[in-house]
Amino acid sequence: MEPVAPIELHIDLAIELRASTWLVAVRMPASDKVGLHRLEAGDTAALFSLFEKLQARVRAKRACEAVTATSCFEAGRDGFWLHRLLVAHGVENYVMEATSILVSRRARRAKTDRLDAQGLLRDLAAYRRGDRQICGMVRVPTPEQEDAKRQHREREHLVQERVRIENRMEALLATQGIKKRPSLRSWGRDLEALRTGDGRPVPPHLRAELGRLHRHLVTTLEMIREVETELEHELEHEAEDPAIKMIQALCRIRGIGENVAAMLTREVLYRPFSNRRQIASYVGLAPMPFQSGEIDRDRKISRAGNPRARTMVIQFACCGCAISRPALCHSGSTSVSAH
Repeated sequence: MEPVAPIELHIDLAIELRASTWLVAVRMPASDKVGLHRLEAGDTAALFSLFEKLQARVRAKRACEAVTATSCFEAGRDGFWLHRLLVAHGVENYVMEATSILVSRRARRAKTDRLDAQGLLRDLAAYRRGDRQICGMVRVPTPEQEDAKRQHREREHLVQERVRIENRMEALLATQGIKKRPSLRSWGRDLEALRTGDGRPVPPHLRAELGRLHRHLVTTLEMIREVETELEHELEHEAEDPAIKMIQALCRIRGIGENVAAMLTREVLYRPFSNRRQIASYVGLAPMPFQSGEIDRDRKISRAGNPRARTMVIQFACCGCAISRPALCHSGSTSVSAH
């Protein structure tokens, strides 16, 4: 007589993450009812206690040797720490891409935490049954891969902050008819020499605000240089790291600098791709097909995926055209000049 396979039951859970509370939607085995449990945000002990209570309840009602839990939540401000914690405790967890979840297209649809949690639970059940088109799941990076992205993302934020401060300073001076911003190296002397469009010195309160913006700008520039110095140090002293080797290889291509190479490596090239279309789809540069009746054509790019990588790739393409254009113009070919 063949041995009887052990009975294994699954509990599906969907966690709606909020800043103050977590709402956990639960569907027990062979049940259509959805239970709701509200926990304090970040209370992982209460979450695992809930898992144990649900598993004990299933074992008490049905004779089974194993009760597993499958959970999910939307990718968002909480990052991936909860996913790693759940997986470490033996819970099968999925991180759903929020923009891929199908919703009703009615003009006005109800939006509550309860409905969101129940929707996540339905999507999780369909995904586990094999429906891979119901939603997209995020490929969770390792802690090392996630931390490596901090460097170029911080620099991007600091550069945006620098531009914002410079634009603010120029806008304030423009209200007084001043077209040129004082030099950072001789700020005090140049500010004293400035005159408004009607010949007056810069008003005292405006001068004080400009002084604070000047200090903010200098600090931001120092932080940008600090981040760039850290990247240069990594490229010099961590040459055995595969990611660093890839950055160094990209830097040997004309027109690619250290910042662009680091961004491409940390944001795109760290993950495996099967073909070029997958890369274009991840970056958001793949065309969107449109087929209806006799119409069959490709529309504009999808603009989905990683916006940082897409922006950098487009900027690099424009930079590459600018670099190659002088060489083409000096080639003496009439066909090239006609282009």
